[in-house]
Amino acid sequence: MENKPETIPQEVLNREPYIWMNPGLDSSYVVIPSLDINITDIRAAQARWIRFQPLIARLFPQTVATNGRIDSDLIEISDIPSLFPNAAVESRIFVKTDHDLPITGTIKARGGIYEVLTIAEKLALSTGLISSPEDTLALDSPKAAEKFSRFKIIVGSTGNLGFSVGAIARSLGFKAEVHMSKDAKSWKKDRLRRIGVSIVEHPGSYTSAVAAARASAELDQSSFFIDDENSRALFLGYSTAAFDLVRQLKSADVAINADTPANVYLPCGVGGAPGGITFGLKALLGDAVRCYFIEPVNAPCMLVQLASGSDIAIALEDLGLNGETIADGLAVTSASMLVARLMDRLVDGCLTCTDADMVAWVQRLWEQEGLRLEPSAAAPFCGLSQLLAAGSGSNAVHVLWTTGGSHLPDEEFLPLINREPRSVTGDEAVLATT
Repeated sequence: MENKPETIPQEVLNREPYIWMNPGLDSSYVVIPSLDINITDIRAAQARWIRFQPLIARLFPQTVATNGRIDSDLIEISDIPSLFPNAAVESRIFVKTDHDLPITGTIKARGGIYEVLTIAEKLALSTGLISSPEDTLALDSPKAAEKFSRFKIIVGSTGNLGFSVGAIARSLGFKAEVHMSKDAKSWKKDRLRRIGVSIVEHPGSYTSAVAAARASAELDQSSFFIDDENSRALFLGYSTAAFDLVRQLKSADVAINADTPANVYLPCGVGGAPGGITFGLKALLGDAVRCYFIEPVNAPCMLVQLASGSDIAIALEDLGLNGETIADGLAVTSASMLVARLMDRLVDGCLTCTDADMVAWVQRLWEQEGLRLEPSAAAPFCGLSQLLAAGSGSNAVHVLWTTGGSHLPDEEFLPLINREPRSVTGDEAVLATT
């Protein structure tokens, strides 16, 4: 990215739904070899996941059926016309149900759990707790718990990453400290406290909570800071989800190629999860996959960062956007620069949607498909609806990636499905023409 800011679309500043197609998009076969993260790194991350599956199965009984593999189902939408009347007759639409992911019910498990396991593995090897990376079951022992209890894992979060980090950290014996912003839901704080995680609440934004977590870690030599804005480990943990989706599409008799590309729609906050998954998919499927990030109209931090062309982080507050949204997991006002630089020529586009449309999709998907989603998880459905309305994507297989919702308590979920309006509002996104 060049250090030369360009004009941010006025519609974005006006909080209007917007479709931004990346003018800098290049072939993944050209881009990926030029980056300092590659397919070898993704395969190494996948190998680490596999090594840890026996330990995960022991620590979390809900993963025994999958032998400790953390993955979600890929389900196909059968009644497409009722959900997406603009879809082509021959379209196939799938939902990657990370809202029901084992242990935490959120896509953040793929990154948060992975990075804590990475920390535990390196610490165990460096202290002689284990002699081989293969000896992962030894990390579930009184000796290991006593060793890990001397250290603290610190992270900033609006809720879901914090829970993913806290769940695995506490299961291994680490202390855990989660710094949470004003956008974090009370029930997400409560579930962290129940598993022994220390919560530090901040009156400011997500970005300020991450900064406070970073400062706390710098003062504590026995701590490890999980940096949602700059962590390669988080990014790689997310990237391995590409292997799961490719396998599941093959099982569904879906052949992805230039004539039938896969359009993948990903909710985007700071960018780590969608960026990692996009990187993994582009590395495995090349230009036959198109990836779109979906953001709230009041928190389009990745769209703004990429559209600006700037190599300097942009704060939405400086543009009159405060990041407040019902989609708390996406309430972020500054994008990850690590991800922005990696996605600069890889992501196909960014789309924004209103809170009203996200709520309407939560309602529709519960009533018609039985999917229990947070507003953040409904964002991809807004994105697909907008692209179809704009006449795009008719020849593609569509994959909507959800995150968060299965753990949503009734006192949070029922008000969502009972509020007005109870139908998609029909907001039309402005399509970028340049």
